[in-house]
Amino acid sequence: MNWQLLSLALTAVALAACGGGGSGGTATATPSTPTTPTTPTTPAGDPRLQTLRSDLDNPWGLAELPSGEWLITQRTGSLVRVSSDGTARTAVSGAPAVASDGQGGLLDVALDPDFGADPWVYLCFSEPGTGAEAGRAGTAVARARLSGTALQGLSVIFRQQPKVSGSGHFGCRLAFGRDKLLFVTLGERQQGSPAQDLTQTLGKVVRIARDGSIPADNPALGANARPGIWSLGHRNPQGAAVHPDTGELWVGEHGPQGGDEINIARAGANYGWPLVSYGCNYGDTVGNACRIGGGTHAPRFVEPLTTWTPTSVAPSGMAFYTGSLFPEWRGNLFAGSLAGQALWRLTVTGTSVTAKEPLFGNLGERFRAIKPASDGSLVLVTDSGKLLRLTR
Repeated sequence: MNWQLLSLALTAVALAACGGGGSGGTATATPSTPTTPTTPTTPAGDPRLQTLRSDLDNPWGLAELPSGEWLITQRTGSLVRVSSDGTARTAVSGAPAVASDGQGGLLDVALDPDFGADPWVYLCFSEPGTGAEAGRAGTAVARARLSGTALQGLSVIFRQQPKVSGSGHFGCRLAFGRDKLLFVTLGERQQGSPAQDLTQTLGKVVRIARDGSIPADNPALGANARPGIWSLGHRNPQGAAVHPDTGELWVGEHGPQGGDEINIARAGANYGWPLVSYGCNYGDTVGNACRIGGGTHAPRFVEPLTTWTPTSVAPSGMAFYTGSLFPEWRGNLFAGSLAGQALWRLTVTGTSVTAKEPLFGNLGERFRAIKPASDGSLVLVTDSGKLLRLTR
């Protein structure tokens, strides 16, 4: 396989909503970023992208079990257990009811850090409202114990407040920190200004304990702030990964027309949405002049580590590579993209993104999620229903 062909740069397509539609595009560094992207070193050898299955139903999240099997969420509301080689698939009962319109549904999945001793599974999903909230939805997190092919004792441990109408920008990535506390990314549900409102959890990252309680060392954001808020000013963060050395949470989030961001979500920090963005409002002619709030975030807000401009790629699931199969990639950050239809490899030095490279852009796939496997490979799912393994 010619690796150069697999790394073809993306060509721009027509703009659409960045929450899941949107366009392909090229990557540029944020003007204020101190480092200039360089051409990454192409890995030696012959990386191979294997198709393990192609019959999944809108897969969204995945987690590797100790057995090497995979739990995979399907956005329409089901959870499946798939063998490590992809040959066997079994339905898992007991998933929560979801609002599966638009971008909503059964979204991310994560295993408890102590899963081997107590097999808790955590699910992030769009929860339909009831009673006075009927017709509305909000991001929620539930946990249950996995027993074979059944979830038992399911309970909701977190609910985004408030539930709102519409079917976009749920966020909904899960990531456990090294302290075994759970980060949850929350989109602003296409509402904009609530991302700056601490009385709501729209457009935030929250940090909760495994039972849903609030850690005592969460940032103090004022008496009126909703419990659990870790950071604010986010638009639609669909990527989350904990740095293997620093333990900090890195998030990828969708901009409007351009302005997709990679950030380090730090306690109490404000990332500016909807007041500033390197992207432009829909309907504007894209260019430097239309950048929301002038584009530059500092000093009031946190500058992104890197952005995609002028065209959005809609970054999705993210993972740091720490395996031995690709030693030349160790420490790199991988991010799927939806509108961009590529797997992005980001070279990271300290807290700087020094290069971005789109891989597999010739396949026309929307890469939804990526996770490192215990054998050193990378496992991915696509919106077309594929389960893929990047190996050598």
